[in-house]
Amino acid sequence: MRLLADKLQVGYGEHRIIQELTATIPNQQITTILGPNGCGKSTLLKAMTRIIPVQAGAVILDGKPIMQEKTKEIAKKLAILPQTQESASGLTAGELVSYGRYPYQQGLGRLSKRDCEVIDWAMEVTGTLHYKYRPVDALSGGQKQRVWIAMALAQETDMIFLDEPTTYLDLAHQLEVLELLQKLNEEQGRTIVMVLHDLNQAARFADHLIAMKDGRIVKAGSAEEVMRKDVLRHVFHIDAEIGRDPRTNKPMCVTYNLIKGENQHETETNLDALHPAAVASY
Repeated sequence: MRLLADKLQVGYGEHRIIQELTATIPNQQITTILGPNGCGKSTLLKAMTRIIPVQAGAVILDGKPIMQEKTKEIAKKLAILPQTQESASGLTAGELVSYGRYPYQQGLGRLSKRDCEVIDWAMEVTGTLHYKYRPVDALSGGQKQRVWIAMALAQETDMIFLDEPTTYLDLAHQLEVLELLQKLNEEQGRTIVMVLHDLNQAARFADHLIAMKDGRIVKAGSAEEVMRKDVLRHVFHIDAEIGRDPRTNKPMCVTYNLIKGENQHETETNLDALHPAAVASY
């Protein structure tokens, strides 16, 4: 494993969000983090990419604590696409993608021949090259998202982190983005780590799932191990019916009901007997 979170504690002031969390990110696989709003998914992503500091524990990248690495060196190893991107107003798509070359620039920061080649390659792979000179503001939601992914690719990192990359996109564009990430993983061996809300999309595209609740990992493993009635009951407080995707044979949530009138503590306690290894990490 190249990337490990070891007994992480992360918070803001005295408010603790991540609590004694340990997780490994499988190399050259797609990992998806699931959980209810406010459970710490985005906080974990930010901590693992050094956007926010940790209060205790460590994030280990290639055998070294990530906080001890130089910023430019980290930017050559991993790229992150946050949930809310900074404004790209006034920039063309190509100019935005060129920002991904920052870790490799020296002196006055002018783009080298190599930089230009990588920018064109990243835009070609993401299907954005034909509107390289169009203003970002004139692009659709799906097109913008692909341009941001192209910028991340231009960093030439082995790992790409994305916080809810399908937010605000319609179904077709969601599928377009997820299939692109799957292609990058399969054809180029990129390690993809992303936060998703859609259970079925997570099960379909991820090799490894991490289900979180209240700043802790409830269950981590394959879709077969995580997409289970008992796990979803504990994490989301829903009574789910699990079936099979007829196209991928992956587990999928066919339907669900909100659990009402049941003591939440009882639901959590019942998981002890079902998943002792998972709850032992509490």
